[in-house]
Amino acid sequence: MVVETKYYDILGVNPNASDSELKKAYRKKALMYHPDKNPDAGEQFKEISHAYEVLSDSQKRAIYDQYGEKGLNGAAGEGMGGLDPNDLFAQFFGGGGMFGGGGGRRGPSGPRRGRDMAHALKVSLEDLYKGKTSKLQVTKSVICPGCDGKGGEEGAVTKCGQCHGRGVEVVIRQMGPMVQQIQQQCRKCNGEGEEIDARYKCKQCNGQKTISERKQLEVHIDRGMKDGQKIVFQGEADQQPGVVPGDIVIVIEEKKHPKFKRSGDDLHYEAEIDLVTALAGGNMHIKHLDNRVLDVAILPGEVIKPGEIKVIEGQGMPSHRHHNMGNMFVKFTVRFPESNWTSEENIKKLEQILPPRESLAKIPKGTTQEEVVLSAVDLHHKKDMRDSDDAMDDDYEDSHHHQGPGVQCAQQ
Repeated sequence: MVVETKYYDILGVNPNASDSELKKAYRKKALMYHPDKNPDAGEQFKEISHAYEVLSDSQKRAIYDQYGEKGLNGAAGEGMGGLDPNDLFAQFFGGGGMFGGGGGRRGPSGPRRGRDMAHALKVSLEDLYKGKTSKLQVTKSVICPGCDGKGGEEGAVTKCGQCHGRGVEVVIRQMGPMVQQIQQQCRKCNGEGEEIDARYKCKQCNGQKTISERKQLEVHIDRGMKDGQKIVFQGEADQQPGVVPGDIVIVIEEKKHPKFKRSGDDLHYEAEIDLVTALAGGNMHIKHLDNRVLDVAILPGEVIKPGEIKVIEGQGMPSHRHHNMGNMFVKFTVRFPESNWTSEENIKKLEQILPPRESLAKIPKGTTQEEVVLSAVDLHHKKDMRDSDDAMDDDYEDSHHHQGPGVQCAQQ
């Protein structure tokens, strides 16, 4: 929420306008009211230029949103200040622009801005699909209400006598024959530049000027938001006297999902079907992220091969702040029956239904033919396989170890 909208109204944009929207609005207004084109619009051109100068600077914009024009002018109402309008126009359009432009200077800067506070928020894929409002408790520093951020009673705060209000002091150190001067934080006032008589310190903050406060934020997770996306609460970070509070930045962390994997606006799903469904068709169910059940039909005769990928259009993630949806890609695994699952009679029937076997290549004359049988691999076989792999690795390393110097000598 902004305290005033004057500058936004001058440019004809909403307070939540993006940088590109601000730039577009300024370009249009500046060209329309430039004095070279519209001699009677000099003051209006200055207002447009000043409004854009403030709103295009993220720090100044934050100060203006929270404190208005008074915050920008040190609460003294010092007028426009800042860049010369013609200089801003020239910088924006490049060089002298189409109307020329003069030099400019920077006016008085606003209050110092505090640091931002970042918090990670773990969000399930279901909540990113449907949207959700989460409550987040944060602890931050706020201006002490007991002393209004002064640290003590009226008149109890004085300039530090050791650093003379600078917050730093110069310490001289003797290092043998050399003398070294070091600037460091004032030890008496801890860099505050002020002293408060202990008898008149604020009882609520003990002279610290701020107190800790827990605040509950309502974080609105929009449909389709992604991992790493940020939600900003402007001016909600730690407060300090004379400092514009920074922002609280909530960073979305997407939780891993047991069934779905996300890729942009698309979803990837692994489905297991039996052999009959893979060959003869049937139906399978996919439980979606919003608890809907998708009844997926596999048409008779549409053979699904192991590892094959099909797509269900429009059933992916919602696109953030848009109405379109991504797609769902389904990768199939086929579950085969166990050994000896049916009778020889049924197998013969199956041979008549399925496409015929491929013919084996003829064995050349003079070649010995021997029949062998496949067996299941047991633990003993697995150990032999590991030992064989280890031996192959050792032979590979030994051969390269012994060949290395010989190859180098040959190259020399």
